[in-house]
Amino acid sequence: MKRSASIKGAALASPPHIIAAGHCLLTISASTPPSQPGQFIGIRISSFADPLLRRPFSIFDHSDDTLRIVVKIVGRGTAMLAQRSPGPLDIIGPLGNGFTILRGSRVMLVGGGVGNAPLHYLAGVLSAARCDVTYIYGARSAEAIFCPESFEARANRFITVTDDGSRGRKGLAADAASDLIQSETFDMIYACGPQPMLKTVADLSRRSGIPAEVSIENYFGCGIGVCSACTVHTPKGPRRACVEGPVFDAASLVMDP
Repeated sequence: MKRSASIKGAALASPPHIIAAGHCLLTISASTPPSQPGQFIGIRISSFADPLLRRPFSIFDHSDDTLRIVVKIVGRGTAMLAQRSPGPLDIIGPLGNGFTILRGSRVMLVGGGVGNAPLHYLAGVLSAARCDVTYIYGARSAEAIFCPESFEARANRFITVTDDGSRGRKGLAADAASDLIQSETFDMIYACGPQPMLKTVADLSRRSGIPAEVSIENYFGCGIGVCSACTVHTPKGPRRACVEGPVFDAASLVMDP
């Protein structure tokens, strides 16, 4: 399900609002095609050539004609977007391939940082499909956790893990996942976050025999497979994460140590 045309009539429905340190939530009104958890949209920041490239954002939630995305403010482009006033917005999407949706299964979701955004959408869809959802939310600190109540409402079990121990368990989300796998069984692991976390999840999947799907956070320069800036490595050769991904079977990726 890939689209590259601008979505007509898309608009920022309300001012962006801060939901955690350095993160804001955008609510977009747009008559988009149906989306899958794990897909993303590309937003043109301004009507001028600077910034030149669109910025990619995972879909945090999608209901009827309303899209919500989480913007982590990391540079000039995202800072400009976080200050936008309500009004027309130039977006393309939904783009890429999403997660596989199981039904009536026992699943684990592992998110790190802003990588939790697409897993919020996924958790809601899996819950509606009568899955038993264990959600592990990893963040640097308590102040970086966004919308925890909404995540918790979509999970049967919600576990927070912070690097500094300011909320929940101290440590890494992947370590919490490893501990659970020692004593429990799951039908699937889904993950999105920094590459070291995804590599650990892929290793856990291989050792435990539990299948895993991971969403790659590579920077998508164009979002439609033209520039190949987001290429990942697989045993069958390079793949463009924005087109063949961003969601991949963890076993199909070759990740650096």
